[in-house]
Amino acid sequence: MDVSEIIVPGDTPGTEWRLPVLRFKGHDPKAPKTYIQAALHAGELPGTALLHFLCERLRQAESQGAIAGDITIVPQANPIGAAQSHFGELQGRFDLDSRVNFNRDFPLISIADRSTLIEDLDDYPATNRLKRQLLHMALGADLVLDLHCDDESLQYAYIDEAFWPEAADLAAALDMEAVLLSDGESSAFEEAVGFAWKYEIPGERRPRLPGKLSVTVELRGERDVDPALARKDADGLWQFLSARGIVRSEMTTAAAFSGPAVPLDNVEIIRAPEGGAVLFHRNIGERVAAGELLATIIIRPGQPDGSIDLHAPQDGLILTRTSDRLVRRRGDLMKIACGGASKASRRAGALEN
Repeated sequence: MDVSEIIVPGDTPGTEWRLPVLRFKGHDPKAPKTYIQAALHAGELPGTALLHFLCERLRQAESQGAIAGDITIVPQANPIGAAQSHFGELQGRFDLDSRVNFNRDFPLISIADRSTLIEDLDDYPATNRLKRQLLHMALGADLVLDLHCDDESLQYAYIDEAFWPEAADLAAALDMEAVLLSDGESSAFEEAVGFAWKYEIPGERRPRLPGKLSVTVELRGERDVDPALARKDADGLWQFLSARGIVRSEMTTAAAFSGPAVPLDNVEIIRAPEGGAVLFHRNIGERVAAGELLATIIIRPGQPDGSIDLHAPQDGLILTRTSDRLVRRRGDLMKIACGGASKASRRAGALEN
């Protein structure tokens, strides 16, 4: 395993950020190249734990000559966000300087222009330099996995329709309970990777991308940083790499993916109509029918009309739930994967900012 560091100079004198990069050299130039990163939102650590245990297996495989394709791993992809702790709370989702989500505003370029990402880096502030270097590394691979997690959540993934159903093997190997089929219309990291491949010829969109994969994996919730879960997920990812011919091992056959795979338009986002204390009546992983009571928000405690009940707009599977119990007006409470399209309007691209 080769360990190197990318140094990102800070925007004020005397500061810099260090980004460790772990590389495993494959022996077969025809095998797919893989790039995996975690903790782009710095407080989302299930992926970091997964990669810690995966690297144990990769080091052993390397000593046995069992790595076929090059593998690049960035286990903590956002040292800038990891340092943004204020009043005892980590602020690792948004850059405090630009106020932009660390998983947005990645450059949308053609793969032919990959080299331009790291040209004239001194012209960019630290956060943009970091994003350009992460994207540059990813575009040197064939398979790209961006490991995240949600708040309280099942295991699921965002997968561009251009990679589906070929990516069902990843969903099965990681025991995902749902897949959300994205439209590839945002500037999130995995969609910027897909954009570069789809527009290899500028202006001409390739609808399918055989042999390629770029996925955002949501590894349950923020508090699911657990050794047993991390080892289980590392075993699942190892199985995926083995099935794709990237590592050589005795592989057990994964069960086929059986969860729902729905477009983003079929995701009901339950939002708070007013701020208050939320009481949940249903939990993640439960299936609900249209009209069922999901949550009660206490908006005026103790008063006769002091609460609001929220009901399921249609049948579906509860994917996520906020861990907050004091919620703001229009705050997200739940995501529900449904069989039909939501009647709520949705902008193209990712579900959240």
